[in-house]
Amino acid sequence: MSDSRLANPMISTRIREHLTAIDGLLRDTEYLDTVSAVATAMTAALRVGGRVFFFGNGGSAADAQHLAAELTGRFLRERRGLPGLALTTNTSILTAIGNDYSFEEIYSRQIQALGNTGDLAVAISTSGTSPNILRAATSAREQGLVTVGLTGAAGGKLRTLVDHCICIPSEQTPRIQEAHILTGHILCELIEAELFG
Repeated sequence: MSDSRLANPMISTRIREHLTAIDGLLRDTEYLDTVSAVATAMTAALRVGGRVFFFGNGGSAADAQHLAAELTGRFLRERRGLPGLALTTNTSILTAIGNDYSFEEIYSRQIQALGNTGDLAVAISTSGTSPNILRAATSAREQGLVTVGLTGAAGGKLRTLVDHCICIPSEQTPRIQEAHILTGHILCELIEAELFG
């Protein structure tokens, strides 16, 4: 029998890379402080009847849906549903806006239609440079929503467009995405503890 660790060294390498990225979060005081501030902002919005909008592209679109589901359904506690909305899910809206306007406006038009002062928008982009994400973050801020960026490395241009930017200190998209979902889960747990503790 062969040693599976020797047969597939990539498995061990990727796990080590993941652990390094996650361990880096523990030493990143900016990350820790920003996550705490975002949890406070989300809780404040939800407490007064505000909604949390999530949006992203590709894997980040999947993360948007995942996190919206954690709020609307439940995370760890039995409690009432919270208004988490993923702007990634209505194919008629996405294709109509993409066709009639442009792909760059698929989220900004929805923010214009649905967003109100007191709501919160979470823009998810591993690079922080996706044009449709940047446009939606700008629209959200113009409409008085609290804006949050969930990104990687230095945050790209998104960092300059949002009230709070949670930057994962990595350049590797898979490691950034893994840390994004951990961060989202932490936020959901903090919200539940504060609202339903």
